[in-house]
Amino acid sequence: MSSNKKYWKSVEELNENSSIVETLRNNEFVEPIPTEDFLSDKESLSSSSTTRRDFLKYVGFSTAAATLAACEGPVHKSIPYVLQPEQIIPGVADYYATTMFDGFDFANLLVKTREGRPIKIENNTIAGAKFAANARVHASVLSLYDSMRLKVTKIAQKDANWQEADLKIKASLADAKAKGGQVVLLTGTLASPSTEKLIAEFIAKNPTAKHIVYDSVSESAALDAFEAVYGERALVDYDFSKANTIVSLDADFLGDWQGGGFDSGYAQGRIPQAGKMSKHYQFEANMTLSGAAADKRVPMTVANQKQALIKIYSIITGASVASGKVANEDVVVKAAQQLKAAGSKGLLVSGIQDKNAQLLVLAINQALGSEAFSTIGTRQIRKGSNEKVAQLIADMNAGSVHTLIMSGVNPVYTLADSAKFVSGLKKVKLSVAFSLREDETASITNIAVPAPHYLESWNDLMLTKGTYSVVQPTIRPLFSSKQFQEALLSWNGNGVSFYDYIKANAAAYTAGTTWNKAVHDGVVVGTPSGASAGSVDYSAAANALASSKGANGFELVLYTKTGLGDGQQANNPWLQEFPDPITRVSWDNYVTVAPADAKKLGLENKIVANGGLNGSIATLTVNGTKMDVPVIVQPGQAVGTLGLALGYGKKAALKEEMQVGVNAYAFYTNFNNVQSASIAKANGEYEFACVQSQKTLMGRGDIIKETTLTIFNTKDSKEWNEVPMVSLDHKEVEATKVDLWESFDRSVGHHFNLSIDLNACTGCGACVIACHAENNVPVVGKSEVRRSRDMHWLRIDRYYSSQDTFAEDNEKKESFNGLFGDKGSLGGFGQMENPADNPQVAFQPVMCQHCNHAPCETVCPVAATSHGRQGQNQMAYNRCVGTRYCANNCPYKVRRFNWFLYNNNDEFDFHMNDDLGRMVVNPDVNVRSRGVMEKCSMCIQKTQLTILTAKREGREVNVDEFQTACSSACTTGAMVFGDVNNKESKVAKLAEDKRMYHLLEHVGTKPNVFYHVKVRNT
Repeated sequence: MSSNKKYWKSVEELNENSSIVETLRNNEFVEPIPTEDFLSDKESLSSSSTTRRDFLKYVGFSTAAATLAACEGPVHKSIPYVLQPEQIIPGVADYYATTMFDGFDFANLLVKTREGRPIKIENNTIAGAKFAANARVHASVLSLYDSMRLKVTKIAQKDANWQEADLKIKASLADAKAKGGQVVLLTGTLASPSTEKLIAEFIAKNPTAKHIVYDSVSESAALDAFEAVYGERALVDYDFSKANTIVSLDADFLGDWQGGGFDSGYAQGRIPQAGKMSKHYQFEANMTLSGAAADKRVPMTVANQKQALIKIYSIITGASVASGKVANEDVVVKAAQQLKAAGSKGLLVSGIQDKNAQLLVLAINQALGSEAFSTIGTRQIRKGSNEKVAQLIADMNAGSVHTLIMSGVNPVYTLADSAKFVSGLKKVKLSVAFSLREDETASITNIAVPAPHYLESWNDLMLTKGTYSVVQPTIRPLFSSKQFQEALLSWNGNGVSFYDYIKANAAAYTAGTTWNKAVHDGVVVGTPSGASAGSVDYSAAANALASSKGANGFELVLYTKTGLGDGQQANNPWLQEFPDPITRVSWDNYVTVAPADAKKLGLENKIVANGGLNGSIATLTVNGTKMDVPVIVQPGQAVGTLGLALGYGKKAALKEEMQVGVNAYAFYTNFNNVQSASIAKANGEYEFACVQSQKTLMGRGDIIKETTLTIFNTKDSKEWNEVPMVSLDHKEVEATKVDLWESFDRSVGHHFNLSIDLNACTGCGACVIACHAENNVPVVGKSEVRRSRDMHWLRIDRYYSSQDTFAEDNEKKESFNGLFGDKGSLGGFGQMENPADNPQVAFQPVMCQHCNHAPCETVCPVAATSHGRQGQNQMAYNRCVGTRYCANNCPYKVRRFNWFLYNNNDEFDFHMNDDLGRMVVNPDVNVRSRGVMEKCSMCIQKTQLTILTAKREGREVNVDEFQTACSSACTTGAMVFGDVNNKESKVAKLAEDKRMYHLLEHVGTKPNVFYHVKVRNT
């Protein structure tokens, strides 16, 4: 019922003709406040006649106005195109095919651009594009927007321009030619037919010039061996999908061994099909991704691996070679026998950096007739020569080098004897460096030229023999850069552009394909020829390897981490914050020590009161060089060995926050990744940023379900994929048949599911970086990660077994009887927190499970998190008030809270704190603010785009057209996303597979993410 009551505010309102009431309607203050009188200066303020009442009126008004202004968001006026480019439609993404190769990483790509900005790397899936992006390649788009890039040409460390530098270089080349002085082009591996032709033309024009190829992480031993047998300096492109039995000696082929990129073929053989899967033996010193995936892993020093290789060679070929004592001989013999029985379906690979060892690898695979080993289509991605680089340093110090021109290398940082290189550089008359950054080398050369990023450049590549790839720019150069190839053209007196040069040169490689199609597709597959084996004395190589000496003291095994690789992208915050798949530590490198050795040396790791991981500090000594390095006690590390990652410890052209770790290249003497070392405990403790403190499953076999191939083939799935039981009305019933809430009909429309196959997941982390790029996930820095405030929407949990196998863990837990005693649960569970010395390893990607009965949705007091009709658990950021009830109620612990504002904040000086870095931001996804909860959205912007695109084109969504960032980045096929209501989709069929299960199924959350039981061929 409405009220007609009229309320008055003062007695004056009773007088209809009051002038005061009329004035108040138009102005709150009848008399103007004399603010100038009392706020102008101190003297006038002290003598002001302004009353206290007037002062409070003013302060009240101004405070309210300031508060209202603070509540308003900043206004950013958009500036429209004056002349809009025809090919750019605002709000619509364009994709360009290209290929990436930086001398270390390589991939066939599609680059997503928005309004002319490259913002995301995708895999090129066209036929022939066989190399997919790893974590570093996905992150390379952010390196384009690195604010620390070299922006202008520098001469003698002072800003200049390219024209001045070009004149100096041409004058130096002319002087060298006249005086017979040596000119050296020092580059990384180029793998570019056009660039190599340009260099050949340059050498023809400058007879005293030569080209030396330098790989910072050498594969020279394998290259030398292949060249000795086949007459070509190349690497074998192994096809692991054709191998039923795989034996690896120190080859982390799921990591960076010989360039990586083998994981897709390997995963094909690891998924049980028709009751079969490949068998994998791994003999290694460091715990690697390949070792973690192996069916049988044997920790072994590199010296013992050499003897094991000789034993395998003898068994396979029947040769009689006297070898030393073989450690774990029974396992070695068994592996060799199974390898021999596999015949053409067998494969042996090795990462031992010894030419004789690599010769034996070739001999074994030849004897097997291995289908996975082929000399057709060899890899061209490593060409470096250790001998030639060593000779260059000697020539420089002898004063024999007149002009040194470098491109894509940083020898001052990556050479163990960099001091000799620096001293030799001073004796070179003119030194030039083409570099993305003013790094350790470019900062001391006579001329430093800013090189363009690969996303700003034209180029061509031949990653494997017979396969031609085109590199095309996706954005105009951001700075005054000059491409090395353009400079070569200028020095050769050729006036054409490098684009025209590539186009003219392409006809020899494109096999009748038009230039436009080659650019559009990004790759053209030709018909490569195979190399024929020459005559080599393999027995002599075996005898030489048998007599090789082991390390004095500890073996230090240098390796590259999944995150930083060789260190080229050390200024990339996505990669610095990326947790190592094995140790789960970010923002650092460290020396890994076996538990037994750590105990003897008094080295330890411990969780401190704030939940952070601390570790001892050790002094490493290698060839007289000492370095203090933090320690990680690593289960699975071979006793008597140490591990240390290359790629850290950079200082030049890096923000202070990125200057982390130690430079292990200082230990990389003679390009050998195995060095004799001594280690001693030093004073102090080191604070790590580790994202996972728990190491084992403690017998919780329902989290990562496992079985053996024998059980998988012979027993009913109810025995190895047991459905959890819960109590309902005091009766045991299957958890999947009990609902806490009434369900609605999910069969109408789209309903999204994500399948994760634990057999195919290698823990590579490409999905993690792809998720960062797609969803604008912020970087928070080492200090915040240490506080468990990392913002990763997707994490890859790594678990060790506390017994030798996870099956034994389950048996131990089930055998507990009572609280105390030998089988008491109190002491028993405490023991199970510690991993075995050589544990089994399992990886499990975990993101928001998008539960149909989500516990987060029921506790949010403002309905910020809710469930969509298509199965996605959605977040309305504007509604979130940061109670964090949802995170507390989530059994999967996948929600992330913005403790601070991570963009436009000097406290978090990463890419989101500068205008250039923010160019990578995806405009389809909101950048979250402080106090807001966020989590995996199952890439709702991508699913909606797919639906709207199909609607606009007047068609149904194609089968398997739906993708998320993680599923499209997954190279092994472990992650499959799609519409489960479309029964023809791959995800719908996987949902019916007998290996399918849900994480924490007994909780009853009904997730839309499901996993597949891990099967081991043991």
